[in-house]
Amino acid sequence: MAASGKLSTSRLPPLPTIREIIKLFRLQAAKQLSQNFLLDLRLTDKIVRKAGNLTNAYVYEVGPGPGGITRSILNADVTELLVVEKDTRFIPGLQMLSDAAPGKLRIVHGDVLTFKVEKAFSESLKRPWEDDPPNVHIIGNLPFSVSTPLIIKWLENISCRDGPFVYGRTQMTLTFQKEVAERLAANTGSKQRSRLSVMAQYLCNVRHIFTIPGQAFVPKPEVDVGVVHFTPLVQPKIEQPFKLVEKVVQNVFQFRRKYCHRGLGEELKRRKSKNEEKEEDDAENYRL
Repeated sequence: MAASGKLSTSRLPPLPTIREIIKLFRLQAAKQLSQNFLLDLRLTDKIVRKAGNLTNAYVYEVGPGPGGITRSILNADVTELLVVEKDTRFIPGLQMLSDAAPGKLRIVHGDVLTFKVEKAFSESLKRPWEDDPPNVHIIGNLPFSVSTPLIIKWLENISCRDGPFVYGRTQMTLTFQKEVAERLAANTGSKQRSRLSVMAQYLCNVRHIFTIPGQAFVPKPEVDVGVVHFTPLVQPKIEQPFKLVEKVVQNVFQFRRKYCHRGLGEELKRRKSKNEEKEEDDAENYRL
């Protein structure tokens, strides 16, 4: 579990506020990209504190937008901050931050769903999986449209120990719609327990650490936002390939809760039938 970190006394020089940056570059949140800007630096500072002690850390920020969380990360005295932003409109504002923090901020115009972060940082940062988490962190205020596909992708990376997890048990601090955050962290027996709960918790220690009210964002989303912290487990709770676990869990949760055993039963029947077909084929090949 991550300890609460402290923001550094070595801070950025005076800069235009995020609201002023938005006006200066005439930025508007793109509804089709489900963008929502977090302007309150007290809240962005809180997200960064909850990520842990970032002093001298290497941080990968996804979806920095106008740079609110980016500022808070830079103020935490990190060694290097890598941001990947798909929307070119935000690059000039991020470049202003880079100029204010020479050698600290690296900006990549790209898509977080395809970016190869495993090649982004030095090999020297890698730690054995059984050791404490590496000095590499992922932080992001994720657009709602990509948050679930992205966390599923990263969970599979954890299972395979590749992608951002070639460095070791890289910790993540990410935002989701509150309902999704609650599902990710839901305990066994909770009404919020879902496919996401099982997929996340068999691989990670998952904590819904706090909730941000929707009115803190511009434009205001229809829902509140949950901040979730993930620490990959040394040993997964299910010792099976990710795709198999995902398929079984999908079948279990495709029915209403009281009938979910049907999904598991049908998946077991399919697997039994498949195994019987394979045995018949093997027997036929043997006779030939």
